[in-house]
Amino acid sequence: MTTTTRLQLWLMMFGEYFVWGAWYVTIGNYMATLGMSDIIYWAYTVGPIGAIVAPFFLGMIVDRFFPTEKVLSALHLTGGVAMFFAPFMATRNATLFIIMLLIHNLCYMPTIALTNSLAFHHMTDQAKEFPVIRVLGTIGWIIAGIFVSGILHADQTAIPLRVAGIAGLFMGVYSLSLPHTPPPSKGEKMSVRDILGLDALSQLKSRSFIVFILASFLITIPLSAYYSYGPVFANAAGIENPAYLMQFGQWGEAVVILLIPIFFRWLGVKRILMVGMLAWILRYGFFAAAAPNGIFWMILVGILLHGICYDMFFISGQIYVDQISTKAIRGQAQGFLTLMTYGLGMLVGFLVSGWLFNGIVTGQVMEAMRQWQWFWIVPAIFAGLVLIFFTLFFQEKPTPSGEKASAVV
Repeated sequence: MTTTTRLQLWLMMFGEYFVWGAWYVTIGNYMATLGMSDIIYWAYTVGPIGAIVAPFFLGMIVDRFFPTEKVLSALHLTGGVAMFFAPFMATRNATLFIIMLLIHNLCYMPTIALTNSLAFHHMTDQAKEFPVIRVLGTIGWIIAGIFVSGILHADQTAIPLRVAGIAGLFMGVYSLSLPHTPPPSKGEKMSVRDILGLDALSQLKSRSFIVFILASFLITIPLSAYYSYGPVFANAAGIENPAYLMQFGQWGEAVVILLIPIFFRWLGVKRILMVGMLAWILRYGFFAAAAPNGIFWMILVGILLHGICYDMFFISGQIYVDQISTKAIRGQAQGFLTLMTYGLGMLVGFLVSGWLFNGIVTGQVMEAMRQWQWFWIVPAIFAGLVLIFFTLFFQEKPTPSGEKASAVV
């Protein structure tokens, strides 16, 4: 990879996740300010819907007909316009506001896979080069949080949405300058079975793989509570600029993602996945303990655990799937994992989180803080049950014979 290409990919990853990080953490508190606390979870369900639709869009159209950089441009431009105008709808009609967020996510979610595939196409050693490129995405998310919350102090305003919209428009223009990347599946036939990864599932139907997929789906349900209501909880605890505080979790993620190859050698697949699930239990345990009195250091520790929570299960899970898959089904297997976690898992998780929040956190000020404790206890228990299930039934399997694991994240 040339230095110029590396710089282009760095800026691409930075901008890609800046767009997401600019609005995702602040949206709950913004909606609460407008009196939409009871539908906060709907603002997060649109992401999983986009993730479910994205594989069909990519597999049926993008991968076969259009250069990746041009598709990125069109999607970011459309999504940027939708996000920029979302605040105008928020003050007029809640349903139209959610629809604008849905349009943005239907455009944005496919770009995550597209930026990854574009980067992979121009790399000579994916295992070594991709983590270094991808970490700029985490930094982009962090800088977005610092900008909208730490500098602009705009957690409860429409500014983060407008910043995300402008950043999306910038990415739409910038994408046209990225290295030319032809359609990866040009001329190939594609079926719904291919897109859903059913061929990969049929070849990987070992007990441990099924246990891993089920655990991944189930652990994503309590994960969703953190994304949708973590910032709202921090704000209720009296923490100023909660989005700025939440981005410290991404600093932990940036460190852990670079250490994942080392952890794999030290711990192996099963232990590293168990540590990731255990971290979710600890995080929600700290939040529950902090809730009645809004204890700052406990909330901060829970946030700082994000790198372990996310990277050591979800990134490590992607590596595990890569290792047990043959070259012929590797892409399908990763697509199936994404569908089960970022798609179906998070969709169920956000719906469950909204139901819990609306049913538990109903009081005012001090009473509400005691209720927050029960809100966090539920996902902690759920994550604990998933950990027990995974520990009892998952067994490590060797890499497919004749193939070297590439450990791509």
